[in-house]
Amino acid sequence: MEIVAFGVLADEQPLLREVFDRAFGGRHELRCLGLFLNRDTVPTAAGHEVVLSSVNDTLDAAVLQALADGGTRMVAQRATGYNNIDLNAARDLGLTVARVSAYSPHSVAEFAWTLALAVNRRIVRAAHRTREFDFRLDGLMGRDLHGRTAGVVGTGKIGAAFARIAHGFGMRLLGWDIAENADCLAAGMEYVERERLFAEADLVSLHLPLLPDTHHLVDAKMLHLMKDDAILVNSSRGGLVDTGALLETLRSGRLSGVGLDVYEEEAGLFFLDKSLEVMTDERLARLMTFNNVLVTSHQAYFTQDAVGQIAETTAGNVADYFAGRTGDNTLVRSPAA
Repeated sequence: MEIVAFGVLADEQPLLREVFDRAFGGRHELRCLGLFLNRDTVPTAAGHEVVLSSVNDTLDAAVLQALADGGTRMVAQRATGYNNIDLNAARDLGLTVARVSAYSPHSVAEFAWTLALAVNRRIVRAAHRTREFDFRLDGLMGRDLHGRTAGVVGTGKIGAAFARIAHGFGMRLLGWDIAENADCLAAGMEYVERERLFAEADLVSLHLPLLPDTHHLVDAKMLHLMKDDAILVNSSRGGLVDTGALLETLRSGRLSGVGLDVYEEEAGLFFLDKSLEVMTDERLARLMTFNNVLVTSHQAYFTQDAVGQIAETTAGNVADYFAGRTGDNTLVRSPAA
């Protein structure tokens, strides 16, 4: 049987093929496509019982219907998030849907710190200058993070890894989540109300899933509470931040740095080369004009360790489907599976 994978990145492909070859011993051939799955590309999946999707694919009701009509019975998402999948439609169509519930938390936590340090110490501007042999230090002054306060919004595995690094920097830790994490408490974290965290933190890092309750969690109110010289980092989901409110905050001269690895309208942009096109997303284009804002293209997870683990878990989810098993990664189970 041929399994088709959409949105496969060049560096991801050899890892994905190696894992599937090992898992299935050649019984199932893997077809890797760089195309993202959406209404225009879904005919490509026709005849494939199993489809591997990526976080930037669009699996709305129409796409899922087309998949089901073409013979697809199982969708394996190669990501933790699944807000791009209409689970109710999948259930109604009798599709099995699974995801990768966890992978290396260090990949994202370390990248969040990369963003925080880069905007704090003006690394991108400094690198551009020195490439042109401009060795002035004007405008490059940062701050010691030792002794300052890190606010961790979401203290699951990734948030806890971020907090441990903050603890190593000698920072005071504030946390906000629906449940307290024992590892974070052991590192000295104090759990507080969200408003207090945003008001007191010198660095706020987001580590939450995108759900109806967390959509635009960082809105005008929360941004207004932040210190004028605070740093905001989002390496989780773009929809956590109200981009319009963030732009207004930056226009007013507030926040010393913003690091974004995600953007709420990133679908159709991130993972693609748009360098020869006119950027029609005005809000993203405006974000790029601020020299204290660093935007990367959803690469926090992109390490050999994490991508390898994602491939292993995805292959396991497919094996479970063929065996009629369900597990913690199963989001929707087909009655026929």
